Amino acid sequence: MLSDWVTQQWVRITGRRISLDAHPWLDGPTGNTRQIGKDFFTDYARSNNLEIVKSGVRGLVEDLSSLSGSSADFSAVAKPVKDFYERTSEYTLDAWSEWHGLFRPFGRALAVIFSRRLQQLNIPLSPLDSCKGMSSSVVQLRDPQSGCVIQTAWVRELTATNNVLYAGSYSICSVPGHPSPCIRVVFPLPNGRAIVLMRPEIHKDSSFSVTSAGNAFGDPGFYFVVQGEGGVAWARYVRSMKETIHVYPAESGVVRADHILWLWGKEFLRLHYRMQLRHTDQAEPESKYLISSTSFPISL
Repeated sequence: MLSDWVTQQWVRITGRRISLDAHPWLDGPTGNTRQIGKDFFTDYARSNNLEIVKSGVRGLVEDLSSLSGSSADFSAVAKPVKDFYERTSEYTLDAWSEWHGLFRPFGRALAVIFSRRLQQLNIPLSPLDSCKGMSSSVVQLRDPQSGCVIQTAWVRELTATNNVLYAGSYSICSVPGHPSPCIRVVFPLPNGRAIVLMRPEIHKDSSFSVTSAGNAFGDPGFYFVVQGEGGVAWARYVRSMKETIHVYPAESGVVRADHILWLWGKEFLRLHYRMQLRHTDQAEPESKYLISSTSFPISL
C-alpha cells in the first residue's frame, strides 16, 4: 500500500542506517506487507521452529526483578504488581479512557489508513466497538532445544468487531541511553516494526511505573524500524511520542494502572486499568477487557 511505502521511506530518509548486530535492542519480528493479525506470532513460531506455549502461567516478563540495575532494586516492587507482570495470563482487565477532542481525528485517520487493514494497532472509535470487551492471549515462543523463552506475545482482540487491538511481544533489554534494563514492546509492522522502550521506576510506596521518553537516539522512547537485508535496518526515533504508566495495588486481588500519552508535548489520551486475578472457575479464553469509551493502550 502507498501509505506503508510512504511511512517506510520517511523512516529511511529521516532516520539512520544501523547494523542490528550493533543495535540488538532494535531487532525483532518483522511483519509481512499485507496483514499482521491475531495469528502473527503463531506463524512466526512455526517459520522459526519455535515451540508455542499457551498453557500454564505466562507473564509479560518472567522476573520483574531482572529490571534491577544501578538505578533501582525492583525486587521491592509491591507483590500484587509483580504478580501481574509475571502472571499476566491469570488476570482479567477492565479499562476506561478518554481522547482529548483535538486528537480524536488523528485516531480516526490512523484507523482508516493503517489499523483496520493491517489488523494491528486498532483503536476503538466508539463504545459500540468495545461494548462486548476483548479477548486476551499471552503466548510464549520457546526454543525447543534450550527451553528458553524467545518471545512473549500479548494479543488483544475486540470481540464485537474481531479487530486486533495489539499484537506485540514483551521482553527486558538494555539500551545505551539508560543505566538499567528497560521493558521493550515490539509491534510487527509491514517490512519492520514499532518498538516502545520503557524505563522503569519504583516509588516509595512500592508502586511501579514505566516511561517511554527521552531526548536522543539510544534513549528510552518510541522507534520505527524498517528492516533491510543482511542485518541492516533503518531506525527513526520519534521523540514527540511519550507515555507513562503507573501501576499500583488496590483492593484485594486487584491491581490498577493509570496510563497517560503525549504527542508533541500535548496530552492526547488518558487511560485507567483495573486488573483482577482470575477466579479458578473462569476459563482463560473467556477473559475480557471491558472498555467504557475509546481506547489506545500502547503497552502495559
